[in-house]
Amino acid sequence: MEKIKMTTPLVEMDGDEMTRILWRMIKDELLMPYIDLKTEYYDLGLEHRNETGDQVTMDSAEATKKYGVAVKCATITPNAARMTEYNLKEMWKSPNGTIRAALDGTVFRAPIVVKGIEPCVRNWEKPITLARHAYGDVYKNTEIKVPGPGKAELVFTAKDGTQIKETIHNFTGSGILQGIHNTDESITSFAKACFNFALDTKQDLWFATKDTISKKYDHNFKDIFQEIYDESYKEKFEAAGIEYFYTLIDDAVARVMKAKGGFIWACKNYDGDVMSDMVSSAFGSLAMMTSVLVSPSGVYEYEAAHGTVQKHYYKHLKGEETSTNSVATIFAWTGALRKRGELDGIEALMTFADKLEKATVRTIEAGKMTKDLALITSLADVTVLNSEGFIKAVRETFESL
Repeated sequence: MEKIKMTTPLVEMDGDEMTRILWRMIKDELLMPYIDLKTEYYDLGLEHRNETGDQVTMDSAEATKKYGVAVKCATITPNAARMTEYNLKEMWKSPNGTIRAALDGTVFRAPIVVKGIEPCVRNWEKPITLARHAYGDVYKNTEIKVPGPGKAELVFTAKDGTQIKETIHNFTGSGILQGIHNTDESITSFAKACFNFALDTKQDLWFATKDTISKKYDHNFKDIFQEIYDESYKEKFEAAGIEYFYTLIDDAVARVMKAKGGFIWACKNYDGDVMSDMVSSAFGSLAMMTSVLVSPSGVYEYEAAHGTVQKHYYKHLKGEETSTNSVATIFAWTGALRKRGELDGIEALMTFADKLEKATVRTIEAGKMTKDLALITSLADVTVLNSEGFIKAVRETFESL
């Protein structure tokens, strides 16, 4: 069979540990036999990021702006233990955070729903997509360890030298301080990305903050969303038959547990970080969660929502067999290939992505799966496959369709 031709490369961001091993298997077994794969390759493995002073991460983000579509492997965000393990020059920041900031993007995460892997929340019938704001808040904070008694103040100094000053707290002993920020520009981009994604996918959009307590910070998010919706999206939503509404974050949590799914839940940065893990875990597994970063300029970066599967990598290094779930990483590739095909008008590439996703789901529904899914499936007589065995089983299913 003649391989599918690509006209524009994808930006390929390689990663770390066990997901790096899966990355190569997926390319060798599921992609390169069928596609004349064109990528602009960036090695975001921790060793190479350290060698380049993390310049490679910024270079990959700039390439994504140039080509419009990227696919990313899971990467390590180093802590003190990783500093020693990898002999790092410094504790490099999260590549995901760096790329999100460079693209000014919003992260949309949705579970991959498979028969036999039922959600813990019994009434969830359709996927719930989490839209996570990807700038500021606790992720770009400034912190102080307060040594003893004193007054803490929040001060803003304008360009003309005038100041706005508020007392945070009069400390009578030691404590801690944290300063966070956001910008109207970033919140506006977040809102537009959410509204556009809702229209693209024909889903209702929820947005939730804690504006009753945070009457300026969170309320600003609420106001910007409402203004943009009223000015630019209200008529479009009504024409599409979908709804936008705002509610408090605690009310949203209560409502989502009783909902049937099939909507987008937009959250501030930290809320989205936490709630996406809750939703993915409740739907079955973090390894069954897709993630796409969408910028307001229409740039897309696809990845799995999970980490580098460190424990399985250490087993792999010892020559021991692993049974690592590669589904979300496969779907990162299919998402990027489908979008590349859509932007370039290559129908065959879009059809291939759809077929590979169908093959992956059918393989699991036929009872062939990795250990993490075998432990939670309602299917009887399942076959537990190792990491490579599952990917090969997907290829067999693909070729039978």
